[in-house]
Amino acid sequence: MIYDILDYGAVGDGVTLDTAAIQKAIDLCSANGGGQVLLPGGNTFRSGSLVLKSFVELHLEAGATLKAGDNLQDFDLFHKNVVIEKGLDVPTYENCEYAGAPFLYFIYAKDAQDISITGSGTIDGNEEIFYGTITKWHIDGSFYPRMPLLFLEHIENLTLRDVTLTKSAFWTTHMVGCSRVVIDGIRILNNLRLANCDGIDPDHCQNVHISNCHIETADDCIVLKNTLHSMHYGSCENIVITNCTLKSTSAAIKIGTESEDVFRNILVDNCIIYQTNRGISLMLRDKGSIENAQFSNISIQTRMFSKAHWWGAAEPIAITAVRRKADSPIGQIQNIRFQNITCDGENGILIYGDESKNISDIDFDGIRLHIRRITDWPKDLHDLRPDADNTILKDSLRGLYMRNARDIRFSRTSITADEESAAQMEKMTCAIDCEDVDGVPE
Repeated sequence: MIYDILDYGAVGDGVTLDTAAIQKAIDLCSANGGGQVLLPGGNTFRSGSLVLKSFVELHLEAGATLKAGDNLQDFDLFHKNVVIEKGLDVPTYENCEYAGAPFLYFIYAKDAQDISITGSGTIDGNEEIFYGTITKWHIDGSFYPRMPLLFLEHIENLTLRDVTLTKSAFWTTHMVGCSRVVIDGIRILNNLRLANCDGIDPDHCQNVHISNCHIETADDCIVLKNTLHSMHYGSCENIVITNCTLKSTSAAIKIGTESEDVFRNILVDNCIIYQTNRGISLMLRDKGSIENAQFSNISIQTRMFSKAHWWGAAEPIAITAVRRKADSPIGQIQNIRFQNITCDGENGILIYGDESKNISDIDFDGIRLHIRRITDWPKDLHDLRPDADNTILKDSLRGLYMRNARDIRFSRTSITADEESAAQMEKMTCAIDCEDVDGVPE
């Protein structure tokens, strides 16, 4: 059955707040056993917080836009009368610790099943109302954490298909403790200067398929999380990412930094990463671990962005496992495979572990890396942020920099550089305090 929100009092003039009408259609649809809640094309529906429920498909026709309203109090879903202190004492690129629980919500669901968001329409997060400090290279939020576009917790059988998600001011699609998830053919088009607007964040999720998506974001395009707040949902595992095109001022594909539990059984294949500050980033900072992951058939093109504002230094692949704080526990990264990957950009591969040598059993097979100058940003550093000291190491440009790792293997791997980049290198590769490293390319 179809529930057209115009039949329940929605106006769709881009001005009137249609929250009550949309929520009424959702509630009736779920109560009657399920169906489709329709947002018809040719309309812009403004709304505050909406709660999706079991057996509801929220369908946006082509030309339909669901846009967040202008009043932050309309997103205080649980009526906590949250007092928002605007203005950050410390910018988010220096301190963005987040346990995983926001206090404002736009589209929300919890403890439900068989929820879908589909169609060729658009969901707009109205990013401008969250702006803080604005610079040429970066826009920070006026407070932290800000409102995710979609916050979906403990949903079984979740589907996102074909929709465009845009102008999110924080994590665009934050899925917490969800299982049997299909995300197919969606577009995420966010502001490339606005901090923290990740694309897709599976957090303690299992059995997730992300395919055929195009994502442009500041911060990470697809990033797996294990946040502290949601430990009761268990590990993040059985994740497949295929056939995506990704562009980011941070990392295109990342695991971490929130890493309180295990990440395992991850397959990333047949993706294109371009104009991105980091390609693939494994960032262990907490007591969890990363294991049994394979990255294959990927094209990576990197370029540096403002070093003050964005983590990373144009590495196509960065594997780091260091303590978030001096006394933090730290897990391990192990059994990781990189195969048939072409890299073109401004920096080399970074592998940096804890003194315990907690990065091990890493294979690189069929990697072709070419380093060339694209921007004027300095290339003489290795970025370990976030860590206890917000560390940025000074060094010459490297094709490969390894430290505190063991059992690292290279086969059919080549590293080349243009004349200008080669002149900046003391040596193409560098390995410090590493054990059992084979086949390092010269």
